[in-house]
Amino acid sequence: MSDDIKKYFNGLLQKVSGLYVIQITDRDGVPLLRVSHSQEKNVDFALMPSFIPTFTTACDQASKLGLGRNKTIISMYSNYQVVQMNKLPVILTFVGAEDCNTGHILALEHQVDGYLEDIKLAVTEP
Repeated sequence: MSDDIKKYFNGLLQKVSGLYVIQITDRDGVPLLRVSHSQEKNVDFALMPSFIPTFTTACDQASKLGLGRNKTIISMYSNYQVVQMNKLPVILTFVGAEDCNTGHILALEHQVDGYLEDIKLAVTEP
């Protein structure tokens, strides 16, 4: 994985106040890239291997509502929020504080597309 990609996502982490972790995984939850603050809080619950495939299943079920393909799911917990973006064949997971600016995280969706292309190619290559 290119150092430029990791540096870019580290920069995004610094831009959004209250954001703890950005993780990119494949559809099955296998981690491809993870950037976090050194004083990261205990957010491993949102990065467990079983959590990411649950997002994929929820997206598939939500698309059956007749509103089109689901792109993003936002989950709010007592101390955290988890924003997951469907960028198949990869999933982006953002974990932040409960008061982190969700709109700011959502605004990053199209900014990361160019950097995700290299990762998507690596995932889809046989």
